[in-house]
Amino acid sequence: MQPSIGHSCGVFGVYAPNQPVANLAYLGLFALQHRGQESAGIAVSDGQTITVIKDMGLVSQVFDERKLASLSGHIAIGHNRYSTTGSSSWQNAQPVYGSVGDEGFALGHNGNLTNTADLAASLGMLPGFVPPKSAVDSTTDSALVAELISRAWPVERRSDGRELEIALEAVLPTLEGGFSFVLMDDSRLIGARDPHGFWPLVIGRLEGGGWVLASESAALDLVGAHYVRDVQPGEMVVIDATGLRREVRWAEPEPKLCLFEFVYFSRPDTRLYGHTVHTARQRMGESLAKQAPVDADMVMPVPESGIPAAQGFARASGIPYGDGLVKNRYVGRTFIQPSQKMRGAGVRMKLNPLPENIEGKRLVVVDDSIVRGTTTRQVVKMLREAGAAEIHFRVSSPPYRWPCFYGMDTGQRSALLAADLSVGEIRDYLDVDSLAYLEIDRLTAATGADAESFCTACLTGDYPVAIPDADAKMLLEPIRRELETPSPIDAP
Repeated sequence: MQPSIGHSCGVFGVYAPNQPVANLAYLGLFALQHRGQESAGIAVSDGQTITVIKDMGLVSQVFDERKLASLSGHIAIGHNRYSTTGSSSWQNAQPVYGSVGDEGFALGHNGNLTNTADLAASLGMLPGFVPPKSAVDSTTDSALVAELISRAWPVERRSDGRELEIALEAVLPTLEGGFSFVLMDDSRLIGARDPHGFWPLVIGRLEGGGWVLASESAALDLVGAHYVRDVQPGEMVVIDATGLRREVRWAEPEPKLCLFEFVYFSRPDTRLYGHTVHTARQRMGESLAKQAPVDADMVMPVPESGIPAAQGFARASGIPYGDGLVKNRYVGRTFIQPSQKMRGAGVRMKLNPLPENIEGKRLVVVDDSIVRGTTTRQVVKMLREAGAAEIHFRVSSPPYRWPCFYGMDTGQRSALLAADLSVGEIRDYLDVDSLAYLEIDRLTAATGADAESFCTACLTGDYPVAIPDADAKMLLEPIRRELETPSPIDAP
């Protein structure tokens, strides 16, 4: 996978009285670490107080036994972040905490809103219009949602304590774009998805009693929960002491799951639309071998994301499968790194060729995508220097031509290699002997799901939800600068 796509986040929630919910959230986030490596956080409620611990870094860097032991309660939500709106900073780490009077709630968000500017304007939160009473010090669309919920909070305290779900029901229809939310107050766990279901969210049941929400089904396995069902697009679910109490369809569903969940984002052991991701990726490789056959001596993956497709390609073509690159498993996934300089260094640290497996051979090199081409060009150069006789590059997805606005951070279209180049021109740029991309019809067929149930905007330019005219990632950054700059009255 190219180091140029960043996923927005991984979210996890657990309602489990008399169980170590902070430890379960930690394990859930550990299983979802691949979805974001900039920051991690956990919020826990003991029925009286919500405590949030979050920091920059991996889950294992942010939390230790001492911190987890301090988080006692019966409800927890957790979050791994990759920044798609707002900078990479502690203030923008999640879960986001919101309060209304003496009542509080916490929120974790996977995705990206497309109407951030309109929401900010409605709250008076664009630069120069920061309301004095606003407690928002984050510059993310997630913090905007928390502020909207706070303002929609019922004025009169309800006897049933359902203020959070009532406020959320009022806010959800105002949001546009991609979102899978986990939320909690002092006694409830809530999950919600946008009407298109761009990003997955599943419900699980713990064997010892209790419920789990997670971005991927693989996270359920690690905490000993069994899969119950997906939170449906346009649905909100509420879990409390009575179990799965409410299942509300707040919008008409129009499923458009991000196709790259199958191509790359999800773990191979995750299930999407009832199909195992690993098997789908192998089928992509098999289909690619049939679409673009080539005479070669060895099929090799770009580890690790290219492995299943390379296995499928080798099986369908009859060409032996082998390893040509060794991955340093202790280096983070380079696509997660938020700057190009960091990404370039990550590639050099991450992969090293095996000359004895490469020298004099005609290679089929399989990867899942090419975005900017930085990694691919470096990989090809390493293989040439290691003595490869021929390099035939095969990609198990179509050319990536359009930026995503729903939760992948791909940058501007001008930075995408395939935006204005033909396959032949890309072949020359990468210095490979041949290049082929999997056709989109073959890709969707390999998933086993209905082709119409996917968002393919990054491949086709067909956006299911209207997109903003300008990149809104840093839209709210000036707000923090205004908040941090003393006014002439306050200045010493």
